[in-house]
Amino acid sequence: MDGQGKEGGGGAGSECDVVGRAFVEYYYQTFDANRGALATLYGGTSVLSFEGHRVAGAEEIGLKLAQLPFEQCRHSICTIDCQPTPSFPGGILVFVSGNLQLAGEEHQLRFSQVIKKPISVTRPFAL
Repeated sequence: MDGQGKEGGGGAGSECDVVGRAFVEYYYQTFDANRGALATLYGGTSVLSFEGHRVAGAEEIGLKLAQLPFEQCRHSICTIDCQPTPSFPGGILVFVSGNLQLAGEEHQLRFSQVIKKPISVTRPFAL
């Protein structure tokens, strides 16, 4: 995580911002080291859309992540914008953008991801 990111969702230090940034750091470090471990973050009603394919539930999402067409990668985060979600009480919307370096590739790819996340004391990184 070498990008600084922009402030969002009430400014630096807001609960939304602190939770969102901590989640992004954990998520992408885990993705780069062992993306199969990310399945434990998802629940039965979680949904992942990736390049036009939609999968639901922790098991299906874990399989999709494990079957991505590359072995190793490194994310470099450029922006993190966090917003509270009044229509989803206790949740936040996180927008992430950055670069993705695939092993063996000369050029980085740009990526962006939108994450709708509940704020949970018992499972702080759950989706």
